[in-house]
Parts: sequence; C-alpha cells; structure tokens
Amino acid sequence: REALVDMGITPCIPGRKSRGKAVKYDKSRYKRRNRIEIMFGRLKDWRRVATRYDRCPKVFLSAIALAATVIFWL
Repeated sequence: REALVDMGITPCIPGRKSRGKAVKYDKSRYKRRNRIEIMFGRLKDWRRVATRYDRCPKVFLSAIALAATVIFWL
C-alpha cells in the first residue's frame, strides 16, 4: 500500500477481517472497481467471443451483441 501511495495511486481494496489494524478505503471506489471486475469475469465466461472461434465478422459481432445483452439483463 505504501508503494502504491508513493506512485500516486489510491488503494481501494479493503483489508482482511483478520487484520489487526483496520485499513481505510473508499467504499464507493471499491464498489465501482468490483463491478468492473465482475463484468470482465462474465466476459471471460464467453470464451467463444474471447478466443474468436467465429471467422465470419457478422457472426462474431452478433456473438458480442448477444453476450452484452445477456450480461446487461443478468
């Protein structure tokens, strides 16, 4: 954490519950960061889109649109 602060980065991950000294963090920033990580995790579930098994551009773009629609509704 000190190295991050030295580089001008604000750490936003909370410490573990078992940690002796509590770590201050910005809850709203952590929530936004977590949502982004969840989104990337869901996109990785769509391996077909990530590895582009479809060679036809129309099929590939339709798979991306389908994945985005499903992720949006979940």
